[in-house]
Amino acid sequence: MTDPLMLQEARHSPDVIRQQLSKNAGVSRSLAAAIRALKPAYVVTIARGSSDHACTVLKYALETQLSLPVASLGPSVHTLYGTRLDLRGALVIAVSQSGASPDVVENVRAARESGALTVALVNVEDSDLARAAEFVLPLRAGEERAVAATKSYLASLTALLPVTAELSGDEALLRGLHALPAALEVTLALEGQARDLAGRYRFAENLIVLTRGLHYGVAQEAALKLKETSGIHAEAYSAAEFSHGPKRLLAEGLPVLAFTPADQAQAATRAALDALQADGADLRTIGPASGSSLTTPATGHGLTDTVPSALAFYLFAAHLSLARGLNPDQPPLLSKVTKTR
Repeated sequence: MTDPLMLQEARHSPDVIRQQLSKNAGVSRSLAAAIRALKPAYVVTIARGSSDHACTVLKYALETQLSLPVASLGPSVHTLYGTRLDLRGALVIAVSQSGASPDVVENVRAARESGALTVALVNVEDSDLARAAEFVLPLRAGEERAVAATKSYLASLTALLPVTAELSGDEALLRGLHALPAALEVTLALEGQARDLAGRYRFAENLIVLTRGLHYGVAQEAALKLKETSGIHAEAYSAAEFSHGPKRLLAEGLPVLAFTPADQAQAATRAALDALQADGADLRTIGPASGSSLTTPATGHGLTDTVPSALAFYLFAAHLSLARGLNPDQPPLLSKVTKTR
């Protein structure tokens, strides 16, 4: 049996990131210079679905590395309610695999007209979104045919990181980026472990996904992919927020899948998960922290650590779908490109 496209495309990720880092070097430097000249007071992101989850990781990157507050723009504020936001002097970042969603494109056009510095992270370089933005950072993921995005999401996590490192002067982040393709190769070798872990959730109907900090956008993406490829009702929470009410769900026997960072959020995440286990939680973990159920390779920086974690989860998710007798490439009612207004 031929492996599903979701798995085949996820396995391309080391080469995708390697090419992206090499081919985007020039535009990354130019964009860093433009941001340095603008000195934006804040950043706005525009995206939907998996791309919006990548923006959550970018939010943490820009806030922790550059002290820039980041807000997610609701596309319908402009496209449905007709409001043109005053984004003069802002840095506006749109993320899209296809670059074809009209509401994302229209918001970028409006932002650029209002005086914002607009940037598109897009896989299809000859797209409406690429033409609408002032700067384009190509994802370099190549054609992605699976409905469930994998390599394009991973490429969205990394595309802005060289710019961030240039502006912050963070040498550890640069080293993490250089180490990333090799770390992804190591992650692919964990596919057997990911398949074994997936078997544990074969009959799950509901699932809680938890983490803290930089991995939160990966947890959001995981919850989406579990819905999309396995029909599991999964929800992502910060491990801190989970204790403010949602923790009640543990009494109903809902299992927990957590992402375990090895950065500054490690101790707080571990303490929260230990408390949940003390309360009887059925818990398994993915991430670079030592002792995780599926331990991913550390890259030397918390931001680049998110990428092997996400790749390991994709291997897990694809095998979970197969174990449930499903085809992750054919989720009911969904198509590759969703155009919203």
